[in-house]
Amino acid sequence: MIAKTPEEVALQHIIERLNNFKPRQRWWRRWVKRSAVAIILRDLNDHIEILMIKRADREGDPWSGHMAFPGGRMDRGDVTGLRTAMRETEEEIGIYLEKAGHCIGRLSDIVSRPHSGRQPMVVTPYVFKLHTAVGIDANHEVAEAVWIPLSFLMDVEQRETMEFGRGKLKMTLPCYFYGKRRIWGMSLRMLDELLSLV
Repeated sequence: MIAKTPEEVALQHIIERLNNFKPRQRWWRRWVKRSAVAIILRDLNDHIEILMIKRADREGDPWSGHMAFPGGRMDRGDVTGLRTAMRETEEEIGIYLEKAGHCIGRLSDIVSRPHSGRQPMVVTPYVFKLHTAVGIDANHEVAEAVWIPLSFLMDVEQRETMEFGRGKLKMTLPCYFYGKRRIWGMSLRMLDELLSLV
């Protein structure tokens, strides 16, 4: 019997625990703006990787240039958040999740500030596992797409801190630096919940 790598074992734990996981759902989310994202996992040469995108620099976009997961605002035609995550992934990076993979679960809702207005926005992350190789065909909203090893994110030595300021407010926040790419904020909160299932 071939021994599994720590990453393969971690992925198996994630899949098993997502089956029984009860994510926090905001009961009031149907009355506010909603978004959904796709956290996509792949098994490549016995190594597990997570797909992240770097958002293109756009004036007026509070998440401009940030590392994130493919996703976006729920349209009227989207019956569920899952459909939103799948549609936005196809639009942003050309991956048709309905054929290339399957959803293995969802994580807790995260409350965020929207692009405009005072009303909060609820973001729901859905976790997918690919079962076939895919190519990336990024649209104008995406500067780049990068596969990040799960082993990198599981290594506590890789965790760093950053200084964040808005007006007079100054904070020290956790982050990762994957090369020159900084992973923090909402995306890091999603990753932390995912890794807590390992």
